[in-house]
Amino acid sequence: MKKLLLAVIVLLGVGLAVWEKPQETTAIVAEVQKPEVGFAAPHFTLTGLDQQTYKVEGKRAKPLVLNFWASWCGPCKLEAPDLQKVYEKYGGQVDLYGVNVTSNDSPETAVAFVTNYKLTFPIPMDVAGTVSNRYKVMAFPTTYLIDADGIIRKKIIGMVDAPTLELELRQLLSPKP
Repeated sequence: MKKLLLAVIVLLGVGLAVWEKPQETTAIVAEVQKPEVGFAAPHFTLTGLDQQTYKVEGKRAKPLVLNFWASWCGPCKLEAPDLQKVYEKYGGQVDLYGVNVTSNDSPETAVAFVTNYKLTFPIPMDVAGTVSNRYKVMAFPTTYLIDADGIIRKKIIGMVDAPTLELELRQLLSPKP
């Protein structure tokens, strides 16, 4: 009788462990937000220069180009016209947010930068620097390509020119097998 009771307890324990473990693992992996390729993009909500609210929070209607910049950044000045060209060409297929890291800049110089380069894509303002900290931005510009499922597919540190960004966007937009 003791052997039967022991066998039942062991089987229940193993069955419970096997049944619960996959559920926990799946839930944890699905929710991991990390600023790294293959992980969910960290969620945030920011207000843009246009006073609209911009969010990154999982699945979205279109992929997203998320570019962190500052007005004093030389490479950002060189990159801005190319980002505008790409936005004009691909704006119907992808979203492009040019996040101004206002904690390292000022709203006035950000507005002057946007006006000078005639940028028409959304410019969310990271006033407190919390979003750039979550994305571990260490250099300007830094660009993340995020698919429609909210997964980071590419991180580009430094300036990216229009042809390179277009190539990356075509890969991001191509159907997955």
